[in-house]
Amino acid sequence: SSFDVAVVGAGIVGLASARELVRRHPSLSFAVLEKEKEPAHHQSGHNSGVIHSGIYYKPGSLKAKLCVQGAALCYEYCDQKGIPYKQCGKLIVAVEQDEIPRLKALYKRGLQNNVPGLKLIGPKEIQAKEPFCRGLMALDSPYTGIVNYKQVAQSYAEDFQEAGGTILTDFEVTNMEMAKESSSESEDGLNYPVLVRNSKGEEISCRHIVTCAGLYSDRLSEISGCSPEPRIVPFRGDYLVLKPEKCYMVKGNIYPVPNPRFPFLGFHFTPRMDGSIWLGPNAVLAFKREGYRLFDFSPGDFLDAVTYSGLWKLVLRNLSYGLGEMYRACFLSAQVKQLQKFIPEVTVGDVLRGPSGVRAQALDSDGNLVDDFVFDGGSGDIGSRILHVRNAPSPAATSSLAIAQMIADEVKRRFDL
Repeated sequence: SSFDVAVVGAGIVGLASARELVRRHPSLSFAVLEKEKEPAHHQSGHNSGVIHSGIYYKPGSLKAKLCVQGAALCYEYCDQKGIPYKQCGKLIVAVEQDEIPRLKALYKRGLQNNVPGLKLIGPKEIQAKEPFCRGLMALDSPYTGIVNYKQVAQSYAEDFQEAGGTILTDFEVTNMEMAKESSSESEDGLNYPVLVRNSKGEEISCRHIVTCAGLYSDRLSEISGCSPEPRIVPFRGDYLVLKPEKCYMVKGNIYPVPNPRFPFLGFHFTPRMDGSIWLGPNAVLAFKREGYRLFDFSPGDFLDAVTYSGLWKLVLRNLSYGLGEMYRACFLSAQVKQLQKFIPEVTVGDVLRGPSGVRAQALDSDGNLVDDFVFDGGSGDIGSRILHVRNAPSPAATSSLAIAQMIADEVKRRFDL
C-alpha cells in the first residue's frame, strides 16, 4: 500500500501517463486509483472515437502540437498492439458561400500545424468521396481515423500492469493529508509521507500524486488544498444514430465548418468501428457531472454549476446558441434539419436517439472556455508533492500518448524523480 507515485484517475490520459512513468522509471512503484470498477468508464468510454488530425488548433499551441504528434503515436501504437482502426478520412464541408473563407483559413491553419495530406476539393470530388453529401467546397483530411478508445485505454492499463504498476479500482479518493508525526517515526512514514484515503476509509501512502480526474479535477484540487480554478462545468452531448439500413449513406467523417462565434463544433456524421453511424452531438448543460441521461440530476453538481459566475457569463454571451441547442435536444426534427444541410436524403424516420457523453469543460471566472492544457500544484506539504492535470481538453484521447510524455516530463521536473 506504499507507492512512489499515485495517479488518480484511470481514464485514457491517466493510464497513458502511468504507463509512460513506469516505463521511464522501472525501479519506482506506481499505482493508479480509480473510483469505478473498471478503467475508462467515463469520458474515455463515452467519446466519438475519432483520431483527430490537428486541423482546428491555433498554430504553435500545445493542442496543435500534441494532436499531430499524438495521432501519429496512436496509429503506431494500434499497429504494434493489433488494435483495429480505420483511417476513413474526414471532410469539413462548406454548404454556404460565407463559410468558404473560413474553410480556406482552416486549410492554411492545418498546413501550419503540419497535418498530412490536406487538400481543398470541389462539389464533384465531395460526391466522389461521399456520394450522398452536398457542399460547395470541402477540406479533405485523409489522415483522420476512428478507433475504439476504451480498447486503447484498456491496452494502456495492461501495459502498465505488465511493467509492475498497480491499479486499484473502486477507490474513490476523498481525502489527502500528510502522515502524522507518530507514523513518520516508521521508515514508511518518512519515505511515503502522503496519505490518500477513499470513501470507505481505506488508505494508501505515497511520495507524490498526479491527478488526471477529468470531470472531478477541480474538486480533487480543492481536496488537496490547491486552487479550485479553473472550474469544471459539465456539458452533455447527445448523439443520434442512423438506422442500420441507412448507414450506407456515410463513408467517413463529415463535419461542418466551425463558427468561431460559438464554443462547440456543431453536428457531424461519425462512423464507428462497429459499423454504426453517430450523428451529433449537441451541447447542453448537464445537471450531473456523470449524467448521461436527460433527467439525471445531482443537487450538488447543479448548484456548483449555476452558482458559478463564469457559467452565467458564458451563457449570456451565447444565449441564442444555447437556447437553440436546448430546442434541438428536445426535438428530433430540429437536429435532422442540421444534418440535411449535408445529406438532404436523411429524414426523421432514418434516425434513432443514441448514446450520450459528458464533456469536462474547464471554465474561467470570466466565462471563457479554457482551451489549452492546465497543470498546477500548490504550496505547502501536499501542494508541493502534487501535480494536477486540470484541463486535458479534446482531442485528449487522440493526443493521450503525447500528453503522457509531457506529463512525465513535468513530473520529473517538479518531483526530481
